[in-house]
Amino acid sequence: MKLDKSQIRNLLPHREPMLLIDELYDIKKLSSAKAIVNVKKDSFFVQGHFPENPVMPGVLIVESFGQAAAALTAYGLDKSTYENKLVFLMGVEKARFRNPVIPDCKLILKIEAIRSHGRVWKYKGEAFVEDKKMADAVWSATIVDKK
Repeated sequence: MKLDKSQIRNLLPHREPMLLIDELYDIKKLSSAKAIVNVKKDSFFVQGHFPENPVMPGVLIVESFGQAAAALTAYGLDKSTYENKLVFLMGVEKARFRNPVIPDCKLILKIEAIRSHGRVWKYKGEAFVEDKKMADAVWSATIVDKK
């Protein structure tokens, strides 16, 4: 199964420029998926981080992990479960940034749901450019009412 950006937009509340995930694929319902983030030379963060040597900020890599995990979870749940809900990041236990992510690349995220307990989910992810590991993280998130 594969979801494009417009399908992801139907699952997540994020909008441009903060909707970072361009595609979600290899989806195993409520278990794992891969995501693509097209890091472009005109991405909103390039202008100021750092103009002469642009790098995707680590916090946006973690945000990308979170968005991919939220899309994976929303896709796997019954629509009534996530409708009128938001997914909030609760904590990042481990995040390692191994190599800088330079614009004009395709960042591939591999996401796995480790466990869920009620509305709280725990995930792990790895980010790659080609076959080179750029970052990895373990984080938790919760599903809450929009109000």
